[in-house]
Amino acid sequence: MPWAPELFTAPVTVHILEREDERVPTVRFFDGLRTGDLAAIVESFAGVPELHHPIRGRVKGAAAFERFVTDTNRWLDEHRIEVEEVALTYAPPRRGVEEVVLHLAGGIDLPVAIVDDRTADDRIAEMRVYFSTLPMDGRHTVRAPLLQPDPGLDEPDLVRAYHRALAAGDAEAAVAAFEPDGYVREAAGATHRGREAVRALHERLLSGGGIAVEHCAVTDDGCACALEYNVVARGETALPPQAAVAVYVRGDEGRLAAARVYDDVSSL
Repeated sequence: MPWAPELFTAPVTVHILEREDERVPTVRFFDGLRTGDLAAIVESFAGVPELHHPIRGRVKGAAAFERFVTDTNRWLDEHRIEVEEVALTYAPPRRGVEEVVLHLAGGIDLPVAIVDDRTADDRIAEMRVYFSTLPMDGRHTVRAPLLQPDPGLDEPDLVRAYHRALAAGDAEAAVAAFEPDGYVREAAGATHRGREAVRALHERLLSGGGIAVEHCAVTDDGCACALEYNVVARGETALPPQAAVAVYVRGDEGRLAAARVYDDVSSL
């Protein structure tokens, strides 16, 4: 989603608006960072900039956010990173979810999701970045919850049914939630496509029991649904709540065509 195009210089705005795949006029997350236009980036927030990052933690305030932008651009350059855009789920005026894959030098692929809560005037209230550190350093980074559970969350039936199957440890019911050619992409990047591959994945994931999560926030544009949640248990074992997001894409037959997960849950 996230940056407001009207705040950037004319050449940047023209480039963005000419892109054929844009559904909404916006400067995407890494495109905006790479411009180095700190004023436009900071002013895209409704108030004090606030971003939650898997490694940097909470970045709050203009000065801290400007350092984050500078450091991130240095990191992008050092690793010669190319950004592959995957999808944008936008449910105005509340929230946008941007998905990308960062291709680092050395053949490392890092899936990243960026969620931004928005105000009524379409400015950013808060941003949450999700990815696994496993592809970069071979280790998981346990992440405390960013959101609280919402018992009244209005999520699609197919997403609710899938998570009910996960909680019950029912691999067959989880597989049945997908289209025959549907796929699951894990947080570290491995993709499992087709009925047998999806079944093998869920049999492995659920071999230690069901996976219980707290549902916290939904962003649904009618084609895809992004669910932010906290993983809280596996089987009979309670886990320290760990923040995650997954994007579920509807298929033509009313089941899931895709599930793309962004977490760092080591016990799974």
